[in-house]
Amino acid sequence: MKTPIPFYLDKILNSVRDEDGGEVADYIPQLAEANPDQLGVALCSVTGHLYSAGDAENRFTIQSISKPFIYALALQELGLNEVCEVVGLEPSGQAFNELSLANDHRPVNPMINAGAIVVNQLINGVDSSVEDRVERIRSYVSKLAGREVDVDKRLCDSELENAERNLSIAHMLRSYGIIQDDAHDAVLSYVSQCALSIDVRDLAVMSATLANGGRQPVTGEKILDADVCRLTLAVMSSCGMYDGAGRWMAEVGIPAKSGVAGGLIGTLPGQLGVATLSPRLDEQGNSVRGTAIFQELSSDMGLHLMSTDNRFGVHPVRSVDEDDETAIIRLQGHINFTATEAILHELEERQFSEKRLALDFSQVSGLHQVGRRMLKEGLRRLKEEGNEVALVDDNGLVTDRAMSDGTVLPLADKEDYVIAGEEV
Repeated sequence: MKTPIPFYLDKILNSVRDEDGGEVADYIPQLAEANPDQLGVALCSVTGHLYSAGDAENRFTIQSISKPFIYALALQELGLNEVCEVVGLEPSGQAFNELSLANDHRPVNPMINAGAIVVNQLINGVDSSVEDRVERIRSYVSKLAGREVDVDKRLCDSELENAERNLSIAHMLRSYGIIQDDAHDAVLSYVSQCALSIDVRDLAVMSATLANGGRQPVTGEKILDADVCRLTLAVMSSCGMYDGAGRWMAEVGIPAKSGVAGGLIGTLPGQLGVATLSPRLDEQGNSVRGTAIFQELSSDMGLHLMSTDNRFGVHPVRSVDEDDETAIIRLQGHINFTATEAILHELEERQFSEKRLALDFSQVSGLHQVGRRMLKEGLRRLKEEGNEVALVDDNGLVTDRAMSDGTVLPLADKEDYVIAGEEV
């Protein structure tokens, strides 16, 4: 059985594909050349399962999505107290490139350009050369992504040629002693950070690393401390979407960060990371179709951080028992999207063939609608591959058992399934 999750992601892409609002960023010549119709999405669970749809392999530059990850690196290297000496934690309510500082001359948070330039200067120490600092950042982001990433030199040069705003910010910071580097070097280092070339799969894995307390879910490498991830996600939740952050948290409810190349990431702590690509931007500099995708995912999958229905089990598959003819998959806990993904992955890995197969909901406390929908699709695919499928659902949690092929999932009694002499 192939998991239906990529099919589900593709359906979401199709639901926003005709949205043509917004414009590509045109203040950097190379960004202005972007194909506005690019559209991709990727999702990575904290267990390291990666799914994608659309233009998921298209490379683009990370831009401001780098900000939370470099902030996390600064926290990891220096600690919160030292980082807070040069950059604050409060939402700005202003555009990302505003020439504005707090009363104490610190940038108000690390997600606006002024704060990000300051944070960049902390990496590798204040005496680091631009080359060494950029290499430290490139190497670190490569570990987060699980593969080697590179700086897009052409984009970096293009951005540097049009960096008057960032140069003004750097001069302002230098005039108050917040940064020590020459303004040009500070901007070069920051622009190089923004010019790292990635795709949505990389970003989904990087986001899932934050969700996973700093352990890269695919490679298993421990990169960041859990407290660093918590602090980073807290700042993302209040500042990551610039002056649209309040509305974002109210409507979508996922700590997020956008980039002017059209990328957008979201991180749900303990569950997953999501990334989208669509270059058309709204007035705040956030991807129009990316925002629509996240709104649909949050609503459909029950991902809002403030949802009272965000209960989920770490191990939704309690046990799997099978013999030559019969298989029973016993589930437990609350089945939301994250739990459903784990169940579908288990079903895919088992490669059941021509068996009497049932999902047992006896120990399930709740079932989200997306979980019901996707589990039914998984069972339909198993049936299509020659298995006889059924539900053990004495509590009636699966209220709609109709499948997409027009058939209805049958209910089974516990006495119908015997594995190794034991009743289900």
